[in-house]
Amino acid sequence: MAAGLQDRKARAASLVAALRTQYPEARCELDSGAPHELLIATILSAQATDAGVNRATPGLFAAFRTPADYAASTPEAIGERVRTVNFWRTKSKAIHQSMMRIVEVYGGVVPQTMEELLTLRGVARKTANVVLGECFKRSEGIVVDTHVLRLAARFRLSRHRDPLKVERDLMTLVRLEDWTILSHLLIWHGRRVCKARGGACASDPICRKFGSCARAAARSRPASAHSRAASSKAPAPRRTGSSRSSPSRKRA
Repeated sequence: MAAGLQDRKARAASLVAALRTQYPEARCELDSGAPHELLIATILSAQATDAGVNRATPGLFAAFRTPADYAASTPEAIGERVRTVNFWRTKSKAIHQSMMRIVEVYGGVVPQTMEELLTLRGVARKTANVVLGECFKRSEGIVVDTHVLRLAARFRLSRHRDPLKVERDLMTLVRLEDWTILSHLLIWHGRRVCKARGGACASDPICRKFGSCARAAARSRPASAHSRAASSKAPAPRRTGSSRSSPSRKRA
């Protein structure tokens, strides 16, 4: 193993340990019970907040108990239960079609492989990784959402912006047994401290030790009253020479 990669892996392990200490209760914040409910909640969470999804799903889950219930219904009926969620019409169609496939192809049971999950409508790698990690304790990848993208860059875990490339970088640096918890840790830190705007990075020990965000936060703070006063008392620079511009000299 190259020394550089070994050092990066050691640094990533230290970061994970620090995040575990700071967030011992880190977990998936989507409320669900059965695997198909987490699948549905994750589909709904695209470009929506977990809190907003959690407000909508209790009524949905009470009305439709099994994948067969969704398959026997219509996108319109499903959509009536999740109208408060962004893009609810498109997501309702995806839920209906994915549940139909689960019933018709997989016997009403949520599949347990990446390849099979990716055949479901509305399911990409992020959703599949959530379901595999949370429901089946299988680590085939790492969830990369907007928080993970932001923190992977700030913590210098990846130089890429493409989610798939970032996922591959993280999979290279982090132990397999930490793949599932890593995304939760980064998401919790991103929501509570290392925010896109107005975060507490400058005073957070993890950001200060591992991140490039603390310096940016410190630079963005307004100057103190003392520094402003000192600046205002500084003497103006003395002007030298004539106010007229002197003619340029010819080169020898």
